[in-house]
Amino acid sequence: MQPVHGIFLKLCSVVILVVMSSIIKAYSQDVPPGQAVFFRSFFAIPVILIWVTVRGEFSSGLRVNSVMSHVWRGGIGTCAMGLYFASLGMLPLPEVMAIGYAAPLLVVILAAIFLGEKVRGFRITAVLVGLIGVLIVLSPRLSAFGSVVDERAQIGAMVVLASALFVAISQIVVRKIVDTEHTAAIVFYYSIISSMLALCTAPFGWTMPGAEVFLMLILAGLMGGVGQIFLTTSYRHADVSVIAPFDYASMILALLIGYFVFDEVPTLIMLSGASLVISAGVFIIWREHKLGLERAKQRKAATPGG
Repeated sequence: MQPVHGIFLKLCSVVILVVMSSIIKAYSQDVPPGQAVFFRSFFAIPVILIWVTVRGEFSSGLRVNSVMSHVWRGGIGTCAMGLYFASLGMLPLPEVMAIGYAAPLLVVILAAIFLGEKVRGFRITAVLVGLIGVLIVLSPRLSAFGSVVDERAQIGAMVVLASALFVAISQIVVRKIVDTEHTAAIVFYYSIISSMLALCTAPFGWTMPGAEVFLMLILAGLMGGVGQIFLTTSYRHADVSVIAPFDYASMILALLIGYFVFDEVPTLIMLSGASLVISAGVFIIWREHKLGLERAKQRKAATPGG
């Protein structure tokens, strides 16, 4: 294990993926979400192919054991990405990030329901605190909390929340298939399937982008592929409990880009809610780490001669 190396790769992936999201946001008025999903997915494929070839995993890494698992993962992931890209055109970047942080909280709930994972008081409390944080971020977008409501932003808040739900479902699917499918195969076929599904949205309003927009969308796709590889590789060098909290560095970068690039000034309500969501997420990661250590000790104690 090389935790410093893993953290560095994780931070690189965070920076790349936030910048990619910023590119999509910058051109959200010129390109519909389905078309953005296509560029993000299709132009990530060459990057992934180069990666598996360099690692010598082209044949073994792309082997499929369960086709339908990849189809489900691809379909759910594409919905998550499309909704996320749509929300970028409706809300400030930091707000999209803050609401999106609901995904790890929803994973805990879904894992208990569909995977039978035990969820005790500590994690239940953390999830509730995190969901309260999400509600605080959402509160200005709900009619019950203000006299003037931006309907577009209100829809955007619901869209990004739906995206977080699909992200959580996608992660549950990945948890189930990761034991039988190679990581490279999961990433590669996800890009293939999402490209195909995004292409189906062409009759619903794709545009012919200018040269600048076209090149920036290609760049977004390439960055998405590189960011995904950095993210995947980071977990080879350090435990999840060490690396996962650095996901929340995306909020700092989103605040900076939102302020300096998109002239988006964060509100105190949004920052307060985001702080609660991030605190709950970090606590859940820490708790998962502690439970993992306990399970490892139990397995060791149960092993003859251990």
